[in-house]
Amino acid sequence: MTAASSAPSTIPAEFPVRLLARGLDVLVLAAVDVGLGKVMGYGFDWLLVGSAFVFLYFSLLDAFAGATLGKLALGLRVLGPAGGRPTLRQSLRREAFTLLGSIPFIGPLLALAAWIVIARTIRRSPLRQGDHDAFAGGTRVVRLQAG
Repeated sequence: MTAASSAPSTIPAEFPVRLLARGLDVLVLAAVDVGLGKVMGYGFDWLLVGSAFVFLYFSLLDAFAGATLGKLALGLRVLGPAGGRPTLRQSLRREAFTLLGSIPFIGPLLALAAWIVIARTIRRSPLRQGDHDAFAGGTRVVRLQAG
């Protein structure tokens, strides 16, 4: 078996598996967020720190590991436009929508609207790229398969 034939191939990740990966990440983040709230209280400071943690969790793991814990568990990777890991800037732009949910009062509605738009654009794209991927310069999420 040659090195080329043993390399994993990539196929665009469908929305349901991406949503499941995000759900796994939310479980991790919810545990951290509750722990933060117990330590620092559930006030405005907690909201700011928790929001920053969520944003950085997704952005930094995608940029430096190519995937969050949820994506890793399901064999997904985030690729930059050139095919490798996304740059930090691309990851920060890609995950900027996660900050919408932190806006007091209207945040949950804005986050829901963003998710609907992202889901629709992922389903319509041949490479399964959402608007957040386009905003990041052309990132995409793939499923790794043995070659």
